[in-house]
Amino acid sequence: MSIDPTFFHGIYAATLTPFAADGEIDETLLRAHFRQVMAVEGMRGVLCNGHAGENFLLSRPEMQRVTTLARTELGPNGVVASGVVAEATRDAVAIARDAEAAGADAVVVFPPFSWALSNDIEMIVHHHRAVQEAVAIPLFLYMTSVKAGRMNYPPEVIEALLEIPNVVGIKEGSWEVNAYERTRVLVGAKAPQVAVMASGDCGMYPSFLLGTAGSMVSLATIAGREIVGLYRAVAAGDHATAQALHQRLQPLAIAVYEKTPTAYATARLKIAMQLLGYWPQAATRQPIGPLPASEVDAMRRALEAAGLMEQAL
Repeated sequence: MSIDPTFFHGIYAATLTPFAADGEIDETLLRAHFRQVMAVEGMRGVLCNGHAGENFLLSRPEMQRVTTLARTELGPNGVVASGVVAEATRDAVAIARDAEAAGADAVVVFPPFSWALSNDIEMIVHHHRAVQEAVAIPLFLYMTSVKAGRMNYPPEVIEALLEIPNVVGIKEGSWEVNAYERTRVLVGAKAPQVAVMASGDCGMYPSFLLGTAGSMVSLATIAGREIVGLYRAVAAGDHATAQALHQRLQPLAIAVYEKTPTAYATARLKIAMQLLGYWPQAATRQPIGPLPASEVDAMRRALEAAGLMEQAL
């Protein structure tokens, strides 16, 4: 397959998965969510079934349904990247095939959570290569947080994964600027056609300054216009605008992702969706329960400080 290296460049919203009170996916709200994020001028597409989409809580049929709805709502005017996460390689292969059948333009291969404790280069390469050989659509690699143990790949693993055909990008979520730069430089030397996407929500501005082909971040679900603006301002060398946007976005990102416990980040984004008027409720799926009133108050203050409550519906 011949792929335009720039086709996947740009900003993607790593979308959420809305649940009804009974814990089932609220498809009406999910459809509206896809339309909402893509209403931002300049948004390239969505990453569905990522960590923010709670892929680890979804069944295989649910993941395929999410991808199907994304494709339906985006139509031909946006890129659909769908996450693949499974402990067993054969399950990852099946999920990737489901995503392709549902109309995804690419899959993003997430490391199995057990890899945080133990893995080796052979199993990592085998897992990714099996997915690549099972589908015709391209692959994104995923570099997770430096705090995620062995799920954060060392340079020799990245080099080996770049040898796999049809890898078009890396969702670079190291969440540490020096680590991001190491990956960016390595990929630039080894496979310059591969898009390195600066995807640490709390480090977008400095990472964009170093150089990026785009970003796949869940903060774009509530601040998509500002993130697209930041990306464009840095590309244009308009550092006054970029700095102003950074000063609005950074405290919000910290309020969502850095506050303890960090496992509540997605639930906080759902609260933000409710406060902004996009969703009527912020239901979660167990084991994550409803967040306390203090979290709601904190998120309201963060949205107000970022100037986003002025845009509330």
